[in-house]
Amino acid sequence: MKVRTRFAPSPTGFLHIGGARTALYNWLYARHHGGAFVLRVEDTDAERSTKESMDVILDGLRWLGLEWDEGPGVGGEFGPYNQSERVSIYDRYLAKLEEAGQVYEDEGAIRFRVPDKDYTVQDEVCGEVSTNLKERGSTRFDAETKQEVAANPDIIIKRPNGGYIFHFVNVVDDIEMGITHVIRGEDHLSNTPKHLALYEAFDVAPPVFAHIPLNLNPNGTKMSKRDKGALIHEYQSEGFIADAVNNYMALLGWSGKDDQEIFTLSDLKERFDLGGVNKSNSKFDYTKCCWVNGEHLKKLPGDELQALANPFLEAAEIPIKDPRIEAALDLARERAQLLSEIPEVVATIFASEVEYDSDSVEKVVNREGMKEVVTALTNGLKTVGSWTEADIKSGIADAAASIEAKMGALMFPCRVATMGSTSGADLVPVLQLLGKEETVKRLEGFSTNYL
Repeated sequence: MKVRTRFAPSPTGFLHIGGARTALYNWLYARHHGGAFVLRVEDTDAERSTKESMDVILDGLRWLGLEWDEGPGVGGEFGPYNQSERVSIYDRYLAKLEEAGQVYEDEGAIRFRVPDKDYTVQDEVCGEVSTNLKERGSTRFDAETKQEVAANPDIIIKRPNGGYIFHFVNVVDDIEMGITHVIRGEDHLSNTPKHLALYEAFDVAPPVFAHIPLNLNPNGTKMSKRDKGALIHEYQSEGFIADAVNNYMALLGWSGKDDQEIFTLSDLKERFDLGGVNKSNSKFDYTKCCWVNGEHLKKLPGDELQALANPFLEAAEIPIKDPRIEAALDLARERAQLLSEIPEVVATIFASEVEYDSDSVEKVVNREGMKEVVTALTNGLKTVGSWTEADIKSGIADAAASIEAKMGALMFPCRVATMGSTSGADLVPVLQLLGKEETVKRLEGFSTNYL
């Protein structure tokens, strides 16, 4: 049996990290088993569905590298892949239930007669879950009276306005598209007995179900679109690497059963299986997500790093054709966690004038003997011959010896004088990229203006 998984977003909003993780797990499972990944659009809510939302969702999936084998823009033998275009298929399946006497009309709606029996979900993650739909649906909580009241347990599958509900079309589409594995959030587990009843009514064997743990905020609440890290398109604009986002999403509910935390998408394809999915809910940690991104950034090949960093460099008016860019990016990858942080790390290398951080300057000027220190640095570096890292270090060491100080005592004022701040890339490689003339010019300017 060829594995067929699906992701079925509703185009009523942006691509949320919870939905993206569901898509990732389905994509990984299909790829791991040499199967097919289907993208299906649940757009039956005509009032809320928009082309803008669908475009954002599709762009997000493409950015993540989760290309689909069948679906919008690709086609396939089980289309159309928009539910709004599949009404004739739903009508045909409803007719089957009508012929079997398994549905009836109720105030304009069509209800499916729920059998009075237990349905057991054999879930790959959650284990066995049994429910009697007659018992569960015989009451409901009334918000007005704040008590349980009698309710019809039979499932509405078609509304009075003619629209089919999620449970019905979901099952019909999975049958028609030959879906073998349904991997979705644990919040859908309670719906699955309804789906099993419909599969039984259609005399079709159900797919394998795997309900993955929910993705929550650190405080245990459900993530909303307003929470940091919730929306995939914001990862793109904030300078994340797609592989890193996939890596972190995979870890939100799955483990390779060892200590490895950094995975490429290719690694995940080889390693992912449902046996590694956790039963407990995961908690989203934006700081950890940034750390994962930083680890990926460190490993990027130079040309790929520059291609990804260029938009951010250009926005900061840093010349991407400068011959020093490659070396500057190698410095930045050790300091920055996001592509958007790279310009701040390397900006001073390409600046015509140093932007001095007032707090950093204050830490230097308030120390005794700084005029002598900066003068010694200036004189020591003026004598350096070939402007290599080794010779620059020797020049700083000679400057320290000339005033009977330790070399380390000169590094801090040298950093502030030449780079403008206590933070940033390693000092000596920056000095090499600045060049001898610019380094001496900055030291002299700092001495004149601040000491």
